[in-house]
Amino acid sequence: MSLIAIERMLCGWPKFCRKLTSGLRRALVKQPRTGEDVGRPGMDIGRFSCLGLRVSLSNASVVYVGHRHYSTYEKTSTQILTKLFPQTSEENDEESRARRKLEEEEELKELERAFRRMKLGFGLFGIGSLLFSFWAIYFYGRPSLDEHGNEVIDEFSGLPRMQQVMWRTWKSVNRFQRFFKEPSRKKLLPDPLQPPYVQPAYTLVLEIKDVLVHPDWTYETGWRFKKRPGVDLFLKECAKYFEIVVYTAEQGVTVFPLVDALDTNGCIMYRLVRDSTHFDGGHHVKNLDNLNRDLKRVVVVDWDRNATKFHPSNCFSIPRWNGNDNDTTLFELTSFLSVLATSEIDDVRDVLHYYNQFSDSLSQFRENQRKLGELMYAEEVEKTSKTRPVVKNWTRGFINH
Repeated sequence: MSLIAIERMLCGWPKFCRKLTSGLRRALVKQPRTGEDVGRPGMDIGRFSCLGLRVSLSNASVVYVGHRHYSTYEKTSTQILTKLFPQTSEENDEESRARRKLEEEEELKELERAFRRMKLGFGLFGIGSLLFSFWAIYFYGRPSLDEHGNEVIDEFSGLPRMQQVMWRTWKSVNRFQRFFKEPSRKKLLPDPLQPPYVQPAYTLVLEIKDVLVHPDWTYETGWRFKKRPGVDLFLKECAKYFEIVVYTAEQGVTVFPLVDALDTNGCIMYRLVRDSTHFDGGHHVKNLDNLNRDLKRVVVVDWDRNATKFHPSNCFSIPRWNGNDNDTTLFELTSFLSVLATSEIDDVRDVLHYYNQFSDSLSQFRENQRKLGELMYAEEVEKTSKTRPVVKNWTRGFINH
């Protein structure tokens, strides 16, 4: 193998090998000190060892012998890996397999114990549920007793004993169901005020969320409630003609402090929250039958028709407010309600039913008001344009003279 072949082979090595190649070239071109060494058969011209590489040179050929030396760094890293990952060690292979097998057996045993505990828990739960069911049927299915300990006759007393128990239990279950679905009391508002106190002629029921205020969230302030433009004027004007009631599906812990901050003048007379609603079909419905007011004089302002689906004829729908500052809905609503109250209408449901036929009730009210204004102006012009007859004036003057 020639020197050029050795150089080409070593050029593919890393940088330190290229340095080694340059060193070999300088050593090979160096002349020997004595002439006796030149041309001696089998005599090594030079022998070099660098970084684990040994090169022997003679007059006939160059022999490359390479052998590997493990460094201290490699031995240390191997020991660390063996300690961190015992499964990679060849010496502990049998021990690792035995340990893994024991671990797998322990896991299987733990799974079996967990499954037995689960079955035991389900069994105990089933037995407890069965015992509770028997107790509930006995407790709620037995007849009521009076103060003397005698059975009270009810609608199920004439049935066989087992049927009596089952029907009484079913009645109790329905009573609990109605407790969660129906309002908490039959009369949500107290009786109307009697003279000499003044009771407003009409009742105005308002939704607070997205009608009077809107929940808003920002990074600077977090959650807060934004007042709708014109809400102060709206409450002040409506309080002159209406008994204002806030009726919402929100929780009282949110509504009560919100109304206190919103209504500083005390225009809102009553507040009804979620426990006063009727839960039906996934919606909290405002049941006006429990309002304890004459429905002919009740107006409900809301944006959600599902909230008043029991009494749609009493609802006046307005657009839902999303927090924009250029909203004028409450100003227009103030005009509508003022006209409605001052007209002294006996049954407001007829008027509300008419406006509910339109997609935008307030726009239709503005159009009707415009037409009414034009008609009144035309009538006024017609009255003023009429003049008194001249002959009649002459006749009266002639008679007087």
